Amino acid sequence: MTDGGALRVRKSLTDLSKKELEDLMRAWKGIQDLSVNNKDDPNGFFVIGGYHGEPFRGAGWGNVSYWGGYCNHGNVLFPTWHRAYLLRLEDALRSIPECENVTLPFWDECSQASLDEGIPTALTDEFFVFDNGEKIRNPLRSYKFPREIVDHIPQDNLPGHHPEDNPNYNGPNYSKPAGYETVRYPLSGLVGTPEDRKASAEHNEPYIKDPNNALEQLNQNVTTWLKTAPVIKGKPLNGGHILEQYRKCLNAPNYTVFSNTTSRTEWNDHHAEPVVSLESPHNQIHLAVGGYYPPQTEFSPDFSPIEGANGDMGENDTAALDPIFFFHHCFVDRVFWLWQKRHGFTKEFDIMPGYPGTNSVDSQGPTPGTVPNSWLTMASPLDPFRKIKDGQDQGPYTSRDCIDVEKLGYTYGPGSLESPAALAAESGRTKTVHVRRINRAGIRGSFLISAYVSDPDAPADKEKRHYLGTEAVLSRWHVEGCANCQRHLEAAAFFSLDRLQGLAASVNAERVEVEIHTRDGIHTRDGIKKRGLMVSTPPAPTSPEPPPYGYDVEVR
Repeated sequence: MTDGGALRVRKSLTDLSKKELEDLMRAWKGIQDLSVNNKDDPNGFFVIGGYHGEPFRGAGWGNVSYWGGYCNHGNVLFPTWHRAYLLRLEDALRSIPECENVTLPFWDECSQASLDEGIPTALTDEFFVFDNGEKIRNPLRSYKFPREIVDHIPQDNLPGHHPEDNPNYNGPNYSKPAGYETVRYPLSGLVGTPEDRKASAEHNEPYIKDPNNALEQLNQNVTTWLKTAPVIKGKPLNGGHILEQYRKCLNAPNYTVFSNTTSRTEWNDHHAEPVVSLESPHNQIHLAVGGYYPPQTEFSPDFSPIEGANGDMGENDTAALDPIFFFHHCFVDRVFWLWQKRHGFTKEFDIMPGYPGTNSVDSQGPTPGTVPNSWLTMASPLDPFRKIKDGQDQGPYTSRDCIDVEKLGYTYGPGSLESPAALAAESGRTKTVHVRRINRAGIRGSFLISAYVSDPDAPADKEKRHYLGTEAVLSRWHVEGCANCQRHLEAAAFFSLDRLQGLAASVNAERVEVEIHTRDGIHTRDGIKKRGLMVSTPPAPTSPEPPPYGYDVEVR
């Protein structure tokens, strides 16, 4: 926390001077080197990146009833926990000699440059060259593990998965060996079983041989996610999946529903005007970088999605071990601060007591050190982050400590979403498609929920269905056995019909088509529509467990 000194300014990554960028690179290389010399160094990147998910600890080390990482998702601690996380990473960066003034910049995801070109080159170049001629491997591009991470969650109990039918089955499927290097779309990082290692090696080979093509595919995927808009009557609308959701989340009326998708779902079930939570566009960037492609529309007819991609950013288990995670979350924290300034919550806000999203079992299950079925409040500890002043431990950070960023010693420089047009409030009644009760229990990892409206009256030469949008669900790799959170395993999505114009009035639930894009294929009510390439053990068709692709649709 600051004692009244000058505030550090977190700038857009593309606004850094060459000196600032060089210092940033030295700091990142420094914390990664600390882990090489000592994998348990508290300022080393392996320790700090590992706070989020794997390597698991506590009861979640081998029990699906608990989450083995410290991160909070699907509950009201999501924005504040990640705010404290960024502070810890910055402290580590500034611990490197001659890097005492380094401040973490943000990837401005809604800037015109990102919309047109994708990820800033500082996050994707293979090498970085200093003014003195020194050339280093770019520490922001990927991260090589100094030791293995082992998934101790037993696979035998996966609903619909029968290892006795698969002779290649070999236990945990999300383990990664020492020397593993993080990957992004279009590559695959599944290496936990012999079968997956073989499939990933075959999948990755052409991209490893042609890294320029791999980078082009990554940036094309990101820009498609950012810009692809609902398509109505053959025309893409303004905005896009991510850009539009970031804009809309700034309208959320209170912190509880702004903060997470669980509280948002409850709010939208009881209010005519749906809200978007900050967690929604956050999730979509994770999946865009990590290995999912958005459904194709007339807006992106030339984009050929690559199945079998499975990058680390796309799963909670390893997301924070890819350095891009922190530049993404710095932007998310900036949007959080923009929302606070817009609504007058820079000094104080509170949590709605007892609301969905305020319990430790919501969405992901309790984190290490948190008692199951306990209420989350502004005083809940944001483990494992501690307030240190003059070398003395002042106790754990709480959400109340993380309200005012200026008291934490920093502020944000200029960037997107600050114009009057971007911050303009929306009003008026919106007819909405509610997709609910999707059971996450049998879905391995993150997935997408997409919705379409059929138009039986469309001319024969026109598209017979209109794409409404996609909700990304950033999920645990294993949630199927969470005894404490089974009733909290529902995933939901909400899609506005306000732009369907005259067609909206006639839309009912029977005309809504839903596709659930998972690692194992694209699911509809009728079952698997198309299987992916990375299925280790396909679901048994006679499995007694409820199908993960069940859902309810309501239009109101």
